[in-house]
Amino acid sequence: MNGWRDALRAATVCLGLTAAGGRVAAQEAEPLADNSFLIEEAYNQNPGVVQEINAFTRSSGGADWVYTFTQEWPVGGMRHQLSYTIDVEHHAPFHSTGFGDGLINYRYQAVGMRGGPVFVAPRLTAVLPIGRPASGRGSGAFGLQANLPVTMVVSPKISTHWNAGVTLLPSTESPTGAQATTTSLNAGASVIWLVRPLFNLIVEGVWLNDENVIGPGATERQTSAFVNPGFRWGFNLRGGLQIVTGVAYTVSLNDANPDGLFLYLSFEHPFRRLRD
Repeated sequence: MNGWRDALRAATVCLGLTAAGGRVAAQEAEPLADNSFLIEEAYNQNPGVVQEINAFTRSSGGADWVYTFTQEWPVGGMRHQLSYTIDVEHHAPFHSTGFGDGLINYRYQAVGMRGGPVFVAPRLTAVLPIGRPASGRGSGAFGLQANLPVTMVVSPKISTHWNAGVTLLPSTESPTGAQATTTSLNAGASVIWLVRPLFNLIVEGVWLNDENVIGPGATERQTSAFVNPGFRWGFNLRGGLQIVTGVAYTVSLNDANPDGLFLYLSFEHPFRRLRD
């Protein structure tokens, strides 16, 4: 993992994560609750509702960019959720554009099924080696990721979200073809201010401790930190469709990593009729 691209992945691996209270677009005043950028919220998807999440990051002063797509589905209710994430990356140093690794995610709503000020939804993710390490895209290895999102609702207008996770990739492959087992850590937190129910200000912080392959069986660690201020704006349309747009600017706290512009677009809608 490397730099701001991993801040995006660390989040999107499960980006996504849906509101615990009320049906989608049930009322104009229903507040946004499931559209963070780099921090995972502890809300599973509502029964009968699917969400498609698009995120795009471009490095400042460079040509590198990453686009990710995540789709989330409830499984028999809100307790269980399945989702998948795919991404397309462009790496200017490699003159390469294509798929990175894929993700299949399972989340369990451990706390918060009936609402309340605290929500907990641990996630387990299978990493699929779809990318091409020789082109700077992907790890070349199957792996596992675990993440623990915790959400605390401080007041009707303020929510905080907290993350801690680990990624294990046996036989990670470097661009030169060297392989080694790597273990990477991630942590972060965010504060959401509901200025209006459908307009929110966001400040996120992400910390990454990545293990990178530098030779056969040899690795080194790199620590990165980012602050990601931004906003999100939602629109409720007929038929239960909610569209949420968002913009943020990812500021690197390490000189070795560039800043980046972050763009967000989400569609959330029923996939079957719910009973009253």
